[in-house]
Amino acid sequence: MEWRHPEITRLIHGALEEDIGPGDVTTLACVEETARGAGVFLARQKLVLAGVELLDQIYEALGGLDRLELLRSSGEEVQADEQVARVVGRVRTLLTAERVALNLLQRLSGVATLTRQFARAIEGTRCRVLDTRKTTPGMRRLDKLAVAAGGGTNHRLGLFDAVLIKNNHIAAAGGIRPALDRAQRTGLPVQIEVRTASELDEALECGAGHLLLDNLPPREAADMVRRVAGRARVELSGGITLANVRAYAETGADFVSAGALTHSAPAVDLSFRLDP
Repeated sequence: MEWRHPEITRLIHGALEEDIGPGDVTTLACVEETARGAGVFLARQKLVLAGVELLDQIYEALGGLDRLELLRSSGEEVQADEQVARVVGRVRTLLTAERVALNLLQRLSGVATLTRQFARAIEGTRCRVLDTRKTTPGMRRLDKLAVAAGGGTNHRLGLFDAVLIKNNHIAAAGGIRPALDRAQRTGLPVQIEVRTASELDEALECGAGHLLLDNLPPREAADMVRRVAGRARVELSGGITLANVRAYAETGADFVSAGALTHSAPAVDLSFRLDP
């Protein structure tokens, strides 16, 4: 995935249209059309940066920018009071773009910062942190880019690029075997959720190569991972937090997934300062 993608460009244009509407009346009233100035984006706390590469598209959509200098890149750790970007151009452009730019940077850097905390918590294990589809509607691609910037691993982008058979799919298909048989014909990566040792054994007998174990305490998860004995990759999910992710990673699982990376990441503190 990349920061300059048609879906992301459309999102940026929509965000600008939502905020500006027929015009930024405050800026138009207070600032001369010919006024030019400079501004800096500043971290107000320690954070992992994500989304600074979007600034180019934001200003490109509005026009009136002379120069954009990205001082840091997505994935870099930034200290409090450190500048991450500088801009020079029409003051009207700089002020009108401010809120959309900060909304995106604060949100995405929050996701990246939380993801880095999860990744650091399991360092030294064989486990990797996965994201989920629990993302802000319309921002899936950006949320997943922010997870990657923070050191996490992207799971499937949507319902279209991989198969994840969950309990309701198994019930609708009539069991594990028919669900797997049908899913494996798609040619896509296939993962199946199992809840008990007998379901795990049946899935392995049917050729499952990627298992999802959901909502198990770490001790039970470890027993299930040992039962798999390397015959398939294992992902653990459900109730995984910063406080317990290490215990889950030490079960020997290949992956842990946490919806909190994208649905509960607090926005970080970044600001924009204008020098007219």
